[in-house]
Amino acid sequence: MQVSAFDFDLPPERIALRPAVPRDASRLLVVKPGAPFEDRTARDLADLLAPGDVLVFNDTKVIPAQLEGLRDRAGAEPVRFSATLHMREAPDRWRAFVKGARKLRSGDRVLFPGSAPSTTPLGALVAEKGEDGEITLVFDRAGPDLDVALMMVGHIPLPPYIAARRAEDEHDRADYQTVYARENGAVAAPTAGLHFTPGLLDRLEARGIGRHFVTLHVGAGTFLPMKVDDTNDHKMHAEVGHVSAETAEALNAVRAAGSRVVAVGTTSLRLLESATGEDGLIRPFAGATDIFITPGYRFRAVDLLMTNFHLPKSTLFMLVSAFSGLDTMRAAYAHAIASGYRFYSYGDTSLLHPA
Repeated sequence: MQVSAFDFDLPPERIALRPAVPRDASRLLVVKPGAPFEDRTARDLADLLAPGDVLVFNDTKVIPAQLEGLRDRAGAEPVRFSATLHMREAPDRWRAFVKGARKLRSGDRVLFPGSAPSTTPLGALVAEKGEDGEITLVFDRAGPDLDVALMMVGHIPLPPYIAARRAEDEHDRADYQTVYARENGAVAAPTAGLHFTPGLLDRLEARGIGRHFVTLHVGAGTFLPMKVDDTNDHKMHAEVGHVSAETAEALNAVRAAGSRVVAVGTTSLRLLESATGEDGLIRPFAGATDIFITPGYRFRAVDLLMTNFHLPKSTLFMLVSAFSGLDTMRAAYAHAIASGYRFYSYGDTSLLHPA
């Protein structure tokens, strides 16, 4: 399909720069193909689902993956650059997107001094250079030691549509994290989960709505613009995920009993679809997925999708158009814009039914 089919006009004032307070006060648009749209709030979610339904959350935790670095090449002046880690390949090895990558070459030593109260700044070697500003860094520390260093010198990598309009501050370390985050590794939040509060989780449990967790470490590739005219020419960046055997078995039992699997966010949906065979059975999964979902895809694992409002011509708007239909989603977004819904990571949300 032509990427232009997924374009729409979004007024800049519809882009949310801060989340709703409290989180579950955000608006929720119910989209059922062939039915009128319903304007609700996130705290209504328990009333919109049925006992026996199950929510699937992505429990990945955002790390401070935005790093400001210096090239430390012998005999040359230090050169500044900015790196966003996006995929961990080993305890000491990360792939990163780099602004200023042309200033670096394989074998260069780089430093990330940040604000760490240490006489030894975090360092790394440029192991490889890829396309589109991607490089591979091998750090001078590994595992938990590297994680601690990143916490001290890194910044939360706010989405570019927020970072272009305001600086990161101390609120973002809490705001850009779900209340159930526990597995370090994401460089972007699974934003549909930002609407949940302990109170909302309690209301869902009281209504008999179950919950399970999967892990997909969201990468910075989620923010990269499409650079092709035809969706067939686009290559997704891979992200690493995990579905346990226990979770797969439980979700299969839910569907066998006639209840629904509700993906909280496109990350949960993409991981579940990656773990599901042509027979509709969800299986344990551990590894990378680069699944790219566009209209015509036949969903196998997910019955409902809760998700925020996405960018024009983005892979995520293509995904929701595959789920509920392109015409339906174009109409839903037009309704949301006209009704004052807030868009993107800190914005409002929707509950989508399948076409």
